Amino acid sequence: MSIVNRSIRAAFGVMALMPIPAMAVAEEAVMNSANTGWIMTTTALVLFMTLPGLALFYGGLVRTKNVLSILMQCFAIAGVASIIWFLFGYSLAFGEGNAWIGDFSKVMLSGVGKETLSGDIPESLFMMFQMTFAIITPALIIGGYAERMKFSGMLIFSVMWLILVYIPVTHWVWGGGWLGDMGLYDFAGGIVVHITAGVAALVAAMVLGPRRGFGSAAMMPHNMTMTVTGAGMLWVGWFGFNGGSALASDGSAAMAILVTHISAAMGAITWVVREWIKFGKPSALGAVTGMVAGLGTITPASGFVGPGGALIIGLLAGAVCFSATNYLKQVLKIDDSLDVFPVHGVGGIMGTLLAGVFSATSLGVFSGYGFADGIETIGGQVYVQFIGVVATIVFTAVVSYLILKLVDKLVGLRVTEEEEIEGLDVALHEERGYDL
Repeated sequence: MSIVNRSIRAAFGVMALMPIPAMAVAEEAVMNSANTGWIMTTTALVLFMTLPGLALFYGGLVRTKNVLSILMQCFAIAGVASIIWFLFGYSLAFGEGNAWIGDFSKVMLSGVGKETLSGDIPESLFMMFQMTFAIITPALIIGGYAERMKFSGMLIFSVMWLILVYIPVTHWVWGGGWLGDMGLYDFAGGIVVHITAGVAALVAAMVLGPRRGFGSAAMMPHNMTMTVTGAGMLWVGWFGFNGGSALASDGSAAMAILVTHISAAMGAITWVVREWIKFGKPSALGAVTGMVAGLGTITPASGFVGPGGALIIGLLAGAVCFSATNYLKQVLKIDDSLDVFPVHGVGGIMGTLLAGVFSATSLGVFSGYGFADGIETIGGQVYVQFIGVVATIVFTAVVSYLILKLVDKLVGLRVTEEEEIEGLDVALHEERGYDL
């Protein structure tokens, strides 16, 4: 009997190790209501960053005769980018594809229904969250060519740029592409959003040339109240931008929000202090620009660094981006109208590189939440970050230049001198921003 008992026990032991189809093979994914609710909220916050946040921020910075053209461009980009993202953009960015681009398996959300999940949130919600990023990125670029590009040229450029630059880079980093496989840290869009937009804006400013009177005539913001209002919306909306990129309602999202706020605050203070020392007076424009620099620079690192690292990142953002802004216009004489490259481009580059440093777990009070625990592993991560930065800059610059040249051949890029003098609001839209 003992032999029989031992045989029975052995048989049950083998059965216990075998996979049970309903439980051990694959646990069915279940929607998490808390995470879903959080990402729905952050999706609204990120869209709020563009409309009305960025529209008001940029609108106040231009001259009175061009305010409606800026608002119109933001709204138009929101429309065309949304349709492209729905038709095939999401599929090319997040479809399986290869290391360089996704496939067409999700065209027009094919196979995506109410019950389809991405992780533990509805895939339709994930798609919509990513759509808001695809909206704000080309909208950021308009600051580089503000007050002088044709509306038709802007539309064609934005559509082509979204397809040929933004979507491929998104796939490289977040959609299973080669940069993601290398282990690149870009939590919320330092490379995908800020470097691509900053570099494209710089190229556009150089191709179009400066505004009439640049360097000789004052081109002051016409409505700083509008700009500060928009900046406040950007600051609040950025909590959705970075906090939502955790794709969960958890400690990672909370920490991302905290470090985002610290960097923004430090960026604003640093910019104001530098401005105060250099020019003798602090300005509201300096405060909001420094704040945006701090937000853009922390973006790629926001899910990997701690509050101490965020403080240093914000400090460097305010100091370095301030110098870059003055150098670009005063030394290089490049009319990046609303300082897109020195704020977003330089900030994105710096933040992406610093993510490889302050994500280390061995920096004491400045430690983050990455995996580097020594100088060698930190150097290895910074090397990966550097490869991502260089590849994105080169790709974006070359493709953006070619698109601009093609659009110039098709419909022309720049308005006439008469239209520029009159202002784009009346010349292109037969409307006025103010009727005083």
